[in-house]
Amino acid sequence: MKAWISLLLLGVMLTGCQMMESRPAPSPERIEVIDRSEPAPREVMPGTTPPPRVARQIAFPEAEYARLEKSGTASISGRLSLNGIVGAGETVSVAPVTTYSAEAAEQALAGRAVEPADPRARAYTHATRTDANGRFRLTGLPAGEFYVSGSVVDPRSGKRHIIIRQVSLGHGQSRQVDLRR
Repeated sequence: MKAWISLLLLGVMLTGCQMMESRPAPSPERIEVIDRSEPAPREVMPGTTPPPRVARQIAFPEAEYARLEKSGTASISGRLSLNGIVGAGETVSVAPVTTYSAEAAEQALAGRAVEPADPRARAYTHATRTDANGRFRLTGLPAGEFYVSGSVVDPRSGKRHIIIRQVSLGHGQSRQVDLRR
């Protein structure tokens, strides 16, 4: 996978489609589908340059991130697929919902790559690779509101599609998240 695609996925994980207020305890049954039905940018062919990145308009919100935990006892597992095609060997990321991540998600879902995330934000992102069947598992997650994202290339069109789900996690909770479209 091209380096800019990995950065895009990381940016997607640090994204959201709306600003969320802090909540004392997340709802254990909430999974929100975020889908703009627009594909992500195509992979860059060898010998070409990637499309320009969109500049971030929101500065890294130190105070917002300072209230978040970096690790915990919760876990997320699931499967990544697009139209029945499994996302084997793809990156799946989990990042907290923040104002900073909201901006990047909007851009990613519109098919635009954003500038790489601030390293301080990346410290709160958890990522893994899917297995040959598109399955993934992330452990050591804190409680809170998160975006779970991954992307899969549609072999018919050659376009990479980003899939994002918004999930609430409680302390010690295990959630099953189906990243499919």
